[in-house]
Amino acid sequence: MAQDMTLLWGSGSPPCWRVMIALEEKNLQGYNQKLLSFEKGEHKSQEVLDMNARGQLPSFKHGDVVLNESYAACFYLELDEGIHLAGLFFTLADVVVFPTVATLFRFGLSAERYPKLGDYYAVLKHRPSIKASWPPHWLENPKGQDTLKDV
Repeated sequence: MAQDMTLLWGSGSPPCWRVMIALEEKNLQGYNQKLLSFEKGEHKSQEVLDMNARGQLPSFKHGDVVLNESYAACFYLELDEGIHLAGLFFTLADVVVFPTVATLFRFGLSAERYPKLGDYYAVLKHRPSIKASWPPHWLENPKGQDTLKDV
């Protein structure tokens, strides 16, 4: 499985480091990786832009699945254990990550393109704590935007 994974990363980047820790914790050594220099602008190279039009790191690929957000990559590596980030139960990991995931979907991220992330969002948005704290302006305008529809 790890041989089908590629990580483009930059040294010292917390988001890149986050994905590398997740890969190591899952014993997925042997994945393809390439260290790129921020100082030399290598994160704006065509190789990165082919995976991430924003030219940002990390860029993670597993087969045909490309994830350019570190939380999403970590979540992708974790979801087989249960619907929550840390397994079967709602934990602080979900508290920290869910607002970002909800914002991504608010801006048009496709649940069809990211089905595991979509499942996570669909389940957690119905939790009482999340419903009670839902941003009021999202309730007033439930449609959101389509900025990320092509991502």
